[in-house]
Amino acid sequence: MADTASFSSVPPIFADVPKSVSFKKLRKRLARNALQVIDTYGLVDRSAEHRPKWLICLSGGKDSYGLLSVLLDLQWQGALPVDLLACNLDQEQPGFPKHVLPDWLEQIGVPYRIETEDTYSIVTEKISADRTFCALCSRLRRGILYRIAREEGCEAIVLGHHRDDALETFMMNLIHGGRLAAMPPKLLNDDGDIMVYRPLITCAEDDLEKFSEAMQFPIIPCNLCGSQDGLQRVAMKQMLNDWERKKPGVRQVMAKALTTVRPSHLHDSALFDFAGLVAGGEGQSDDGVPF
Repeated sequence: MADTASFSSVPPIFADVPKSVSFKKLRKRLARNALQVIDTYGLVDRSAEHRPKWLICLSGGKDSYGLLSVLLDLQWQGALPVDLLACNLDQEQPGFPKHVLPDWLEQIGVPYRIETEDTYSIVTEKISADRTFCALCSRLRRGILYRIAREEGCEAIVLGHHRDDALETFMMNLIHGGRLAAMPPKLLNDDGDIMVYRPLITCAEDDLEKFSEAMQFPIIPCNLCGSQDGLQRVAMKQMLNDWERKKPGVRQVMAKALTTVRPSHLHDSALFDFAGLVAGGEGQSDDGVPF
C-alpha cells in the first residue's frame, strides 16, 4: 500500500509513493546519479544569472517518465535551478491513447506541449516491414524536437537514455559500426544552438524499471520500433544480459570504461600523436598491456 514520502511537503508526482526503505533508497540513488551527471558534465551553469529552460522529451515509456520524475525531485530539492517543459511528440501511431499523457501531466501540475506530426506514415511508407524503423524515426523526431525547443525558448532537449542504452549503443558501434562511440551525457547539435542532455546516463535500467513499477506510471507501448523483432539493439541487450548472468556487475565495469579512456592505448592517430612519440619524451604507462 502506498504512503506519502517522509517530507513535510512534496511535489504532486511524489504525493503518494511507497513508504518502503527500498523505494526511498532507489529514489535517492536515481536523484544522486542524475545530479552527479549534471554537475560532472556541466549541464547547468550554477553561476549564471539566467535561469535556463529544458525541453523534457516524454514518450510514455518508463525511462522518460523516470527522467521527468527525477528532475522534478531535484528541482523541488533546490538542486536544479531550471524551468522544465514536458513535451510529447504524437506520431499518429494507430491506437495511440492521446489522453494519457495530458491527463497525467495535468494531474501532477507540469507545464507541457503536445506536438502532433504524422511521422508514422512517413516511416512505414519509406521503410519495408522487414527492416528497422529506428534510424529514420529518430532523425524525424530529432528535427521536430529541435524546432519545438527553439519555439519554446529552450536551450536544451533532455532525453531519458540510461546506462544500458549507452552500453548497447557502444556494442552496436563496436560490432556493426567499426568505431568506439556510445551516448554522450552532453552534446551540441549540428546547428550549434541546442544542447542535448542525458542526466540518467549512469542510471541502471533495472533501477528505472523498479522505479516505474513503484510509481505506477501510465506506460504507453511503442507500436513502431517496439513492434519489430530481431533488432540489433535487442541482440546487444541479450548479449549484455548473458554476460551479466555469467559475471554479475559487468555492466557497471563496462560503464566505468566509458569514463576511463586511454587514447595512447588505442589506434586513432587523430586522437593521439603516435608519429610525434619519440624516446626521451613523456612516457605512457604500460600497465595492463601484455608483452
